Amino acid sequence: MVATDSTISVDSVAALTYRDSVMLRNGRPHRMLAGAVHYFRVHPDQWEDRLRRLAAMGANTVDTYIAWNFHEETEGAPQFDGWRDVERFIRLAGEVGLDVYVRPSPYICAEWSNGGLPTWLTGRTRSVRSSDPAYREAVATWYDALLPRLVPLQAAYGGPIVAVQVENEYGSFGSDHEHLEHQRDLLRQHGIVELLTTADGITEGMQAHGSIDGAMPSFTFGTGVAEAVRLLPDATPLLCSELWGGWFDHWGERHHVRSAASMISTVDELLAAGGSVSLYMAHGGTNFGLWNGANWDGALQPTATSYDSDAPISEDGRVGAKFDALRESFAPFHDGPLPELPPEPRFQAPQTVQLSAEASLISAVRSLSAGPALPNPATFEELGVSEGIVAYETSAILHGETVLAIKGLHDRATVFLDGERVATLERDGETSTVLHSGAPHGDIHSAVITIVVENLGRINYGPKIGEHKGILDGVLLGRRYAHGWTHRVLPLADLTPTGQPGTDGYATAALDVVEPADAWLAFPDGVKGMVWVNGFLIGRYWNIGPQTTLYAPAPLWRAGRNEVRILDLDKLGATLEVRDQPELGEVEEFIGS
Repeated sequence: MVATDSTISVDSVAALTYRDSVMLRNGRPHRMLAGAVHYFRVHPDQWEDRLRRLAAMGANTVDTYIAWNFHEETEGAPQFDGWRDVERFIRLAGEVGLDVYVRPSPYICAEWSNGGLPTWLTGRTRSVRSSDPAYREAVATWYDALLPRLVPLQAAYGGPIVAVQVENEYGSFGSDHEHLEHQRDLLRQHGIVELLTTADGITEGMQAHGSIDGAMPSFTFGTGVAEAVRLLPDATPLLCSELWGGWFDHWGERHHVRSAASMISTVDELLAAGGSVSLYMAHGGTNFGLWNGANWDGALQPTATSYDSDAPISEDGRVGAKFDALRESFAPFHDGPLPELPPEPRFQAPQTVQLSAEASLISAVRSLSAGPALPNPATFEELGVSEGIVAYETSAILHGETVLAIKGLHDRATVFLDGERVATLERDGETSTVLHSGAPHGDIHSAVITIVVENLGRINYGPKIGEHKGILDGVLLGRRYAHGWTHRVLPLADLTPTGQPGTDGYATAALDVVEPADAWLAFPDGVKGMVWVNGFLIGRYWNIGPQTTLYAPAPLWRAGRNEVRILDLDKLGATLEVRDQPELGEVEEFIGS
């Protein structure tokens, strides 16, 4: 029985301890055999299924981050119900027979938008993951809401939580030791009594800057067991808290895979060295909505909608060679037979459905009410917008041919002149275009300029965390700044697009379903868009790949008539394809370090 009394003794004994380099659970030698499953990347109606698959794989622990921005999109209004009911996910894990390794760091990375930090916070301070008072106060308020929900779910009080992470790969980011101490102390002050951990890469610098007294250090790597053993402090058990059995994908790159033989060789090496493991990811799930993050390597690298990560439990729940290899390697560490694997998921029959155009992009924009004009374009943060699309508009006097240049474009813009599409601009490509006024050479012409800007994903790792979106610096027409901008935010929910149909913009398809089941959706002639199934935004597609299909899980469908709506920012296709197999793109082998 899980305790619910808020007056829980901090003298309770932690379930996981260690002595002489051996991890103990309630005093007995123990190996953590974990796999990462993120509740925020799995439809809540499928949580139990994925957890049971994890247990059948031979895992005894589920590892999950807690994404702050997923719970508190609006400052001061944290949500813990429905999809955000992390307590239910943890209890389900316990009912399935799994321990839980919670990683509630305010920063999670995880290829998740903004690394899990709310945009209302990074909109007012870039000094994150530090002892900066504004950041510290915001974290403390968040923990006031979160941690009392986790405390009664600890193993010491009958729940499944056996370990809690203090910070996430901090040794790759900063050197503020006071920040780490504060994070550790906040957890203890709120009643976290279970094992505390840190997690960092396999270099001396990463371990030195990411470790803290009172928290057991652990490692993150794809390969590198010997180096982890070398760096392991005396008397500390070996734990790889992220063993990368696969990798995530960026738009415009190949689909990353890692062979079962490569993955299991590292797992077996780790186990032979006496270590414990958490496979990242055991089940990757999906970046539903616009929650995908991005990386920066001299250019923006937005993460794809799929977070399959070539995991042993695939995005749609099917299993393969990696699952079998792990089950075989984990089985000897269990006292009895492993649980049976749940039945394979069911899929809708393949079909092709016509799309009906609803409203062009520019007509849909013009149908929305604009706020009062501001002298300069506002950033997403200034408008209180986290993700999605903002349309900027102004009237200008053009004289013949005029060069329009966007200074500080984050991330992708479609430019219209008097309602006609004239250019697509990219932050890491062309950021300027020539506007032709349409008037005879030398004549002055009044024109309406509309710039539709899409946030492709907020950076989740490295020093650019928290950078802003939209138009950051302004718009130049020749040498002059354009002023007097209105702003329209395209809705991401409760869509009722109005306007004249066009070659881009919104379109719908009606699908009749006998019995709800999983589906993969493809848009063979579309270019770049977003997709809603019965009003739920499942993510983005983009013809630059790697992925072609989007996962639409069974709980989103209903028996009878269903509606799929798309918004293609570039060019609408004519059809929607329902498939029973994913197409995630041309593969590239990943091993890691």
